[in-house]
Amino acid sequence: MVNIGYHAAKIQGNFLRSIYKSSLSTLVSLPIAQERQVPIKVYALSCERDLPEQVASLRSFLRNVGIPELFTVMSDGSYTEESIKLLRRIHPCVDVQLLTKFQREDLPQSVYEYASQQAMGKKLAALMSIPIDGATLYTDSDILFFQGASHLAELATTESSATYYLPDCKNSLDKRLIYADIEQQEPINAGFILFKKALDWQEPVQRLAKLPELPNYFSEQTIVNLTIKSNRGLALDRDKYVMNVDDQFVYPDRFVTKQTAMRHYVSDIRHKFWQSVFFHP
Repeated sequence: MVNIGYHAAKIQGNFLRSIYKSSLSTLVSLPIAQERQVPIKVYALSCERDLPEQVASLRSFLRNVGIPELFTVMSDGSYTEESIKLLRRIHPCVDVQLLTKFQREDLPQSVYEYASQQAMGKKLAALMSIPIDGATLYTDSDILFFQGASHLAELATTESSATYYLPDCKNSLDKRLIYADIEQQEPINAGFILFKKALDWQEPVQRLAKLPELPNYFSEQTIVNLTIKSNRGLALDRDKYVMNVDDQFVYPDRFVTKQTAMRHYVSDIRHKFWQSVFFHP
């Protein structure tokens, strides 16, 4: 039997994205009704392909969280000059930097090699290069922020120095980097991290260097998982910070409420990203 709701949602999502993409030059100039200043610096890594998602994500942050000290979009190198100018037009707090210039020059060689081979390697290099000076957020471009995101502003100002992470909904790890079963329990999603202090990446990255074969798509997330756990990170509330794909095969977005701070619309549910852009406040 054909799942009409699922296929209708996919078709609608593609259609809404095409409308948004064609309207980007106008959308980035629309005013955002927000005056709240938030003592946080934000970093996102994205590419030309995901420009519509990055614009929508960035605008949802400004609208629902507040105006950060800085919102830096790290380009993987594919953004055109036109797209860079477009992103900067969204708000004066927005900056765009080329990852090859942004990333640190003292990272382990294994990280540079991974970054030269795969997109997720670039993300690992980006995460390890983010300067942590006070509350600092990393967010993927396929994340939207909602009414409950004022809670994130509260977390940014707490005295806790712990790193806050997004619990994953499934185990998406490179098992070659896992040395003990406990390390893969309660896995961490690497798409959304609130740093309060610099992390010690040394031991997990040493495991990367020891891999007998090339790293894979999940190697980056595994290293993040190991690093945050070894640094005693704290899990964010699953009801407010949503990483869930259980509504993949139904039409509506079942997990966004007035209390929701954000939702990570990974590839399985990417079409719902656009439902939320157009139909959620």
